[in-house]
Amino acid sequence: MNGIKAKLRRINYKLKHDYLTVENVVLLLAIVLCLVWTYQSITAMSRNWALSEKLTAEKKTLELVSMEVEMAELENDYYRSDEYQELMARKHSDKKLPGENMVVMPENSETAKNKHKEVAAEKVEKNYTNFEKWMMYLFPSY
Repeated sequence: MNGIKAKLRRINYKLKHDYLTVENVVLLLAIVLCLVWTYQSITAMSRNWALSEKLTAEKKTLELVSMEVEMAELENDYYRSDEYQELMARKHSDKKLPGENMVVMPENSETAKNKHKEVAAEKVEKNYTNFEKWMMYLFPSY
């Protein structure tokens, strides 16, 4: 029993005089404060970054919506214009201005419809290699 009490007294003495000194307690407290400060700083930076990203996304959305509104206003102005109303009257009601004559054109023949397809087929571009493309880019006269 005396052996156990002696060991406990030695451990108690070492704790008080070797580990729980004022310097060690202040050092431990400083380390804990630094860790808490670092954690809080990282948390704040993370929150600020997330809010910044959200703000950027909201600004882009606002810009997009304002452009859509502006486009709709321009479209409404166009629909109210005399030019649009005249075009729609001509298209849907077969209206015309005084002095204008209507000319009815016949449908295109198959030859006329296929004429430009043949020209486009003749203009098939040669498939260049990557080296040839670079040479044409760097030296246009190549």
